[in-house]
Amino acid sequence: MNNREENGRLIAQTRKEQAYTQQEMSTQTGINKSTLSQIENGRFSGSLDIYERYIDALGLQLNVEPKTRKLPDWDEIDTLFGED
Repeated sequence: MNNREENGRLIAQTRKEQAYTQQEMSTQTGINKSTLSQIENGRFSGSLDIYERYIDALGLQLNVEPKTRKLPDWDEIDTLFGED
């Protein structure tokens, strides 16, 4: 699963590929330009409705999937708990 920063980079890249500025997207979606910037920089912690409205305008969608966890390999155990 992507984190906020990775999602933001994808959103910004998609907007730029579609040749839109943040100001144009702000006008189109009714979302403040500073909010769009927060989303693209991975710092948005507001309404899911706003987030979805923005990504939908770009032709993207939000997917929810089970979280994956990676356990360390046995060989990594010593480095994780080393005495520094």
